[in-house]
Amino acid sequence: MKKMNATLELISFPFGSSFTFSNYVENENCKADLWHYHPEMELVFVNGGSGKRQIGSHISYYSDGDLVLIGSNLPHCGFTNEQTGNKNEIVIQLPADFIGSDFLKVPELKNIQQLFKKAKGGIAFGRETIKRIAPIIEEMGNRSNFDRLLRMIRILNDLGVSDEYTILNADGFTLEMQVQDNDRVNVVFNYIKDHFQEPIQLDTVSSLVNMTTPSFCRYFKKITSKTFTTFVNDYRLVHASKLLSENTKSITEICYESGFNNFSHFNKSFKAFTGKSASQYRNELKSIVD
Repeated sequence: MKKMNATLELISFPFGSSFTFSNYVENENCKADLWHYHPEMELVFVNGGSGKRQIGSHISYYSDGDLVLIGSNLPHCGFTNEQTGNKNEIVIQLPADFIGSDFLKVPELKNIQQLFKKAKGGIAFGRETIKRIAPIIEEMGNRSNFDRLLRMIRILNDLGVSDEYTILNADGFTLEMQVQDNDRVNVVFNYIKDHFQEPIQLDTVSSLVNMTTPSFCRYFKKITSKTFTTFVNDYRLVHASKLLSENTKSITEICYESGFNNFSHFNKSFKAFTGKSASQYRNELKSIVD
């Protein structure tokens, strides 16, 4: 598997606009393997389909589309690939002061101020909020720059008052890391992404970042609020969730393809992670599709 290095994405804004608006057909914006970050916040609407989210130290699986707001410099992977099955994906990237830092301080925009604070951990919005906001986002593509700006403010305000959301890194992800920290975490995340289907040894990973194993374990827990073992298991379980939804392989096959070498341990871990057995999870998804 090809090694993907973390990148700083440089974003340029179109003439006459303070933010970008990009509408990608199906999997045209295929960046699921690209671990990257940028100073701009990012609002992503995935229209249908299912796939993985990896934002900060959070890993989860979405189905039937997604709507997320990612804060400034919060590392993340793309949301779509050849297997996602989405109709289209809209990505809006905007600086935190896209309408001016002083303008954001006016009392009428207090909901947006609070939204931007929560976005530092990454926010995923619920089904009813997506139904309400998605048509406004879709319509922006046919509007002038001025009308897009007005709709952007409306969207952010509506998201700010929504109570149907999850902060993805609610337990803490050290966002304002030093350059050395960022480089270390990028190395570790990329190694997990490339090797999660294989046995991963702690001493191998700690040596990659030139640390002793005990020091690395303390460091990783401090940065991500998760133990290294928990993070790797979560990554494997999300991959298993994706496979259970997207193909007809047996649960045993999916267990081993996701990096587990013990079927009993996989079953217990999956139920603890999702609240359902793997077979129940698959059957419920199948009934929804049917």
